[in-house]
Amino acid sequence: MSALFGDDLMARPRREIAPGAVHVPGWLSLEQQGWISARYREWVRGPVPLRGAKIRGHEMSVKTVCLGWHWQPYKYTREATDVNGQQVLPFPEWMVRLGRLAVSEAYGLDQATYTPDTALVNYYDAGARMGMHQDKDEVSLESVVSLSIGDACQFRFGNSEGRGRPYEDVILESGDLFVFGGPSRLAFHGVTKIFAETAPEGCGIESGRINITLRETGLGGSEDKGTE
Repeated sequence: MSALFGDDLMARPRREIAPGAVHVPGWLSLEQQGWISARYREWVRGPVPLRGAKIRGHEMSVKTVCLGWHWQPYKYTREATDVNGQQVLPFPEWMVRLGRLAVSEAYGLDQATYTPDTALVNYYDAGARMGMHQDKDEVSLESVVSLSIGDACQFRFGNSEGRGRPYEDVILESGDLFVFGGPSRLAFHGVTKIFAETAPEGCGIESGRINITLRETGLGGSEDKGTE
């Protein structure tokens, strides 16, 4: 791990990984990470608990709690009908502001119209993985905002045509921002490895990784929307 995170390495640069896909290292301060981690501990207390969604009968190793809309394969609903039937917590206003700041940071433009209405909050333990997939259950194709807190991971960002090459592996560390939209909005992506025990002191997470993805569903007042 020292080769990845040694103090002797140059600072990680901000990069456009692909058109519309931007990695901003260290965007969240430790204080901000700690505050969000405290909110996470509130969210997982319910009314809908942290759970591994089932994809074609197989439970995901990544555990998820949702805000605003509940995601389940392959649709969004207001109630967690695949868990306990309870309505998920509302999407907080501060997350709308956070999402706008993040998209503005990534693209260098005022993004005052960006209005995320759901958050998928994923928890990865040391053995968790996320297979290559597209975020395509939303009606809206506005950008996805991804924030990382805790252990670092190897994030694989690919193309819009399939799960194979070309793709690039990017190390996401605690506090990093990754935004993908425009030509890269439907790119396949996944998490291939968690680097255990790399969470920085003060981030609010002792072990594992929290990943928060903010999205515009485009559903408005609809009760639910499914895609296949």
